[in-house]
Amino acid sequence: MSDSFFRTKDDMIAQRAAPVSSRGLVGWLRANLFSNIPNTILTLLAIYVLWLSIPSFIDWAIFSGQLVGDDRFACDGHGACWAWLDQRMGQFLYGFYPQAETWRVNLAFFLLFPALAPWLMDNVPGERYLRWFSVAYPFIVSYLLVGGFFLEPVSTDKLGGFSLNLVVGLAGIVLSLPVGIVLALGRQSRLPLIRWFSIIFIEVVRGVPLITLLFVSNIILPIFLPPDVALDSVIRVIVMVTAFASAYMAEVIRGGLQAIPQGQYEAAQAMGLSYWKSMRLIILPQALKISIPGIVNTFIGLFKDTTLVIVIGLFDILGIANAMVSNPDWLGLSSETYVVVALFFFAVCFSMSRYSMRLERKLDTDRR
Repeated sequence: MSDSFFRTKDDMIAQRAAPVSSRGLVGWLRANLFSNIPNTILTLLAIYVLWLSIPSFIDWAIFSGQLVGDDRFACDGHGACWAWLDQRMGQFLYGFYPQAETWRVNLAFFLLFPALAPWLMDNVPGERYLRWFSVAYPFIVSYLLVGGFFLEPVSTDKLGGFSLNLVVGLAGIVLSLPVGIVLALGRQSRLPLIRWFSIIFIEVVRGVPLITLLFVSNIILPIFLPPDVALDSVIRVIVMVTAFASAYMAEVIRGGLQAIPQGQYEAAQAMGLSYWKSMRLIILPQALKISIPGIVNTFIGLFKDTTLVIVIGLFDILGIANAMVSNPDWLGLSSETYVVVALFFFAVCFSMSRYSMRLERKLDTDRR
């Protein structure tokens, strides 16, 4: 056989770079936006809609917008009137909290970052001490917001604006996850009493609108309490929001538990682990990993539901916005007002969504 049929290492063709059309920006566009005719049509249609809307919105909000003025009559009407921001932004952020004490709300917000750092980030300096600080954080925030001892007492009905949304939303997020885990495990329990209690709680709470639960907490619940016992209105709202979110959270986590292969349970039993150790070390970490998208989706829904507190007389950022657009000095500025409200909620919800995506990539949730 001729030697021409055989090739040596030196005869091999040199490695070539991928075609330009399949890598870089061009490759991404071809793969994601122009991969076929329907995708190309939808992409071009979306570009056309954005071309029609974004320039006009930027001109209305920025180039033709006005930032100075004492009332709506100071604006010429050609663009957005942002003059109210200078006078009303304090209410949007703090509600009716005393202006001289707003530093306490700011401090409580900034302390949130070191409290969350050891749970959301890796290799944080002083992680052990920060975890203890996270445990103490709710008590520190309660002291800062309500006062007492060396701080001026402030009733919780003064707390409003976006600060109220943050307090109720964060408290509901932190509390609903462990409660939801307990309910999910209880629904799968072999003990009939625990199983049926969990099922009834989940089904009843899921079958009732949140607004109804808020009315119950504000009107009906005080009737059953002793005359000398009065629960704070914000605490009642947090309890009901937590109960509502935990019912949905339980079903999300139960879906993750059911996705775990039976062999994982049998392996834990074969290793001689008790029920709680097998759940803590083997089952729950895998179930929570699978359930990350559903958990974060529930968190986002919970945070947006905090706007319903207006129905029981608490003025969150949406309540302040509704009151402002009814003010004779600022009539007709509903578009500008609700754009600001939407930006506040979008910033928080988008941050949770991005962190969820980062966590999914880190844990590689596409594989089990």
